[in-house]
Amino acid sequence: MIKKNTILGAGVAAAVCFTLYSCDKLTGKPIGLAFNDIKGVSFTAVSNVLASINPWGEQPEKSKQTEKLTAEQRYLKHINGDIQHAFATANNGTNAAADTSKPEENRFVKTTLTQGGFYEPTELAVLPNLDVLITQRRGELMLYNNTTKTLTQVGTLNVYHKANVPDVNSEEGLLGITADPNFATNHYIYMYYSPAGDKPIDRLSRFEFKNGALDNASEKVILEVGTQRDICCHTGGSIAFGKDNLLFVSAGDNSTPFDEPNQKYPSHSFGPMDDRPGHQQYDARRSAGNTNDLRGKILRIKINADGTYSIPEGNLFPQGTPKTRPEIYVMGNRNPYRISVDKKTGFLYWGEVGPDANVDSIGTRGPRGYDEVNQARKAGNFGWPFFVGNNYAYNIHNYDTNENAAPADPAKPLNNSRNNTGLVDLPPAQAAYIWYPYAESPDFPEVGSGGRTAMTGPVYHTADFPVKTRYPEYYNNKFFIYEFIRGWIKAVTQKPNGDFVKMEPFIPKTKFNSMIDLEVGPDGRFYILEYGSGWFNKNPDAGLVRIDYLAGNRPPVISDIQVDKASANLPFLLHAKVKATDPEKDKLTYVWNIGGVKKTTLVPELRYPITSAGEKELSVEVFDKAKASAESNTISVVAGNEQPQVNISILGNQTFYFPNSPFTYQVKVTDKGQPVDLTNLYVAGSFIKGQDMAGANLGHQQVSEAMMGKNLMLSLDCKACHKVDETSIGPAFTKVAEKYKDNGDADNYLSKKIIAGGSGVWGEVSMPAHPSLKEADAKQIVHWIRSLSNEANKQKSMPAKGTVTPTDGDIKEQKTVYSLNATYTDAGSAGVKPLSGSKTLILRNSNIEAGEAKNLTGVTAKDSAGTKYLVLPVTTGNFKLGTFDLTGIKAVELNAITATEATTYVVELHADKPTGLIAGSATLNFKAGQQAAAFSIPVKLLPGAKTRGYFVVLKQTTKAQATPAIKSFKFTSL
Repeated sequence: MIKKNTILGAGVAAAVCFTLYSCDKLTGKPIGLAFNDIKGVSFTAVSNVLASINPWGEQPEKSKQTEKLTAEQRYLKHINGDIQHAFATANNGTNAAADTSKPEENRFVKTTLTQGGFYEPTELAVLPNLDVLITQRRGELMLYNNTTKTLTQVGTLNVYHKANVPDVNSEEGLLGITADPNFATNHYIYMYYSPAGDKPIDRLSRFEFKNGALDNASEKVILEVGTQRDICCHTGGSIAFGKDNLLFVSAGDNSTPFDEPNQKYPSHSFGPMDDRPGHQQYDARRSAGNTNDLRGKILRIKINADGTYSIPEGNLFPQGTPKTRPEIYVMGNRNPYRISVDKKTGFLYWGEVGPDANVDSIGTRGPRGYDEVNQARKAGNFGWPFFVGNNYAYNIHNYDTNENAAPADPAKPLNNSRNNTGLVDLPPAQAAYIWYPYAESPDFPEVGSGGRTAMTGPVYHTADFPVKTRYPEYYNNKFFIYEFIRGWIKAVTQKPNGDFVKMEPFIPKTKFNSMIDLEVGPDGRFYILEYGSGWFNKNPDAGLVRIDYLAGNRPPVISDIQVDKASANLPFLLHAKVKATDPEKDKLTYVWNIGGVKKTTLVPELRYPITSAGEKELSVEVFDKAKASAESNTISVVAGNEQPQVNISILGNQTFYFPNSPFTYQVKVTDKGQPVDLTNLYVAGSFIKGQDMAGANLGHQQVSEAMMGKNLMLSLDCKACHKVDETSIGPAFTKVAEKYKDNGDADNYLSKKIIAGGSGVWGEVSMPAHPSLKEADAKQIVHWIRSLSNEANKQKSMPAKGTVTPTDGDIKEQKTVYSLNATYTDAGSAGVKPLSGSKTLILRNSNIEAGEAKNLTGVTAKDSAGTKYLVLPVTTGNFKLGTFDLTGIKAVELNAITATEATTYVVELHADKPTGLIAGSATLNFKAGQQAAAFSIPVKLLPGAKTRGYFVVLKQTTKAQATPAIKSFKFTSL
């Protein structure tokens, strides 16, 4: 029988066989569980011991050991399961055994708490009662009330959030928030923001938040960081409390990563270190690399009861060290935009948004750009702008001569910048914890490829949270990271000392709308703030969501809701479809809501005639047989006005533009039921460097939004009381624009005024209320009104028909894409909002890099010193060059590097597939020796579709084992 002393020792032994079990007197085997007196006994201790012993108290003979152990293991597994059941029964599940198996993904549900009410949200703080505070960059403090399920503005800070110089997108404003660890009793919150005014600073302050409102008068200024304004970029601004209630706050390097205009030797997105007088914003050594500057750092301080702070032990520089700041915990940061602290270990984590260089320039400028996920177990220097990624070193560049010094030494980095006010000899550089470029990462392939903005979430400790709402034990002690651009969340497994073991996807099938913050609430659930799909905008898909774990019956999952038309003239036959599945395969019921009218269907489809004009909100709730449900997103449909259609046509080639070769475009607008007024058409074109679409046609977006606001105003009764530049019953819109030009809260204040009405500001005549007007529409009207104060700088529309002539500089400056955008906004009608239609036409330059090739067969991709090549086959091979229009193309130039052996190839350009029609061919005679070679392949336009995929097919006709490599192609025009 199981011996008492074998298991847990004299004090606890009875809990196993004599308390937990009734034992057979003859065999000694347990025959049943007693379920008595086991509270407080550790299941893990019991099960671990059982797993390590022989239940019969004796060792089997060696010859029979394998067979007998297998039977014993089966029996022990049975006992182990009984013990687990016993613990769960005796303790109502609170001490149930930890199930460390990975949970099914569909047990996690993305619950939308609020959506559409945010304007550039930045960071969130979950309060003890599960209310959520959210900061917005323009200064608003928002509150999601967990009881009422509503979002309201509960405070405002007057912040600097807009540059005073043209063509600069400032990133400052209200940046970060966290709640005091003792918020339940002291009601303190902390915010990091850029106060409006002439003093260029960012500020960390403590406030009281109580009775549902921010008390501005309670502000205690804790710390200020000197900055440089009217430039872009890198603010940081994340706040977090760590172990022992120490407060961490991040500050970006406040440096411009883009090439400085009109400079012969710009930074080209490598480490910006231009210390020439007058170029300070392009030198990150003045900030991130400066031991006497708080920018480009993560600070660690102890908050005192009176709102002052003291310096804790263990920061990077002891207090009193000359030319240093004692607040610095981590230096060498570019843009540590989101930080977190493991309160169990005290380890600091942060996502470092990295530079943009696409390829390495080893031996000249340095490495390509990397985003980083970092871990600091103690204070340290993390290298920027001297190093990036795995301590890859930048060369110190001379911006006058284009000379490059040797790479920096991570063991002994030196800051010799003329802008440095701190130490020259810096602490050794620490390598990143995780690092990845735009391309696929050989070190961390799980992160994928594409745009990048690294963020860090919590290290998850299940014991910190209630059993009812926390996540499964599988995620205990895992570190969560996430991506603003790529949209994923990863769970990182670590060794007890914090070393990286592996990463894996967390709910990879769930779509997010640009996660800008992820925090774990006191309930153990993730709260995620979604910025939305546009830059510097009030995005309709910006929202606050929560990730819930469902242990029992799971509700249906809605993957999509669609309408065949989102707007139409009356009568409007609405046709909607929803895609929904049920994890338990239940039959589903669909309850549709169309502007307050509910219709039930047993199929995932609705046909419904709308007979009254106006905007209707459409959604559907899907139920399973247990009445568990999921609700779709809301779609706005407009009856009584159909969205105008915009089309752009060009003469000639539909794929490429060519230097000094003009092309003609024409924009055509179709608007059913209304005459077309071309004064409501806005056309803008711009050359875009590389693949950076974020800043493309920013002026177009701003002007077209203002045009929508103007037409919204005209569709209401506003025009009866206001004129643009003349006083009527109410003030001229230009006077309103001038009055509120510099008011940080004007967007919120004026939009609420339009909705609620009022009087007394401009006289005694009352402005009527518009209670049915959506806040988003009111803000668009305000956007137009306020734009009137900047008429002189407003970008004018291009004509509906015109000619564009690219220049040589458009290619020399790597501006690879010409984007032509056209937006038309109709006038709407009484009770029906205006609608906009838009179209974008993209033309690229005619240079095709080898790295753009796809579907390689027999051809090998090679990367040498940051340049991509295609190594030719020793027999035959092919690849897809791309999808192009050959109209007006006379030849394709092929640029290559020869190998050590001479060889000959026949090259053919095939349409649609490698065996398709031949559009051109040539013989390539390569000489021996490492030298450049160029060939011309004459081509012709084939009958049929103009734009089609083209494959390059190669056949070696003179044998050689060392084969050449293609560097690029260039399409030349007639």
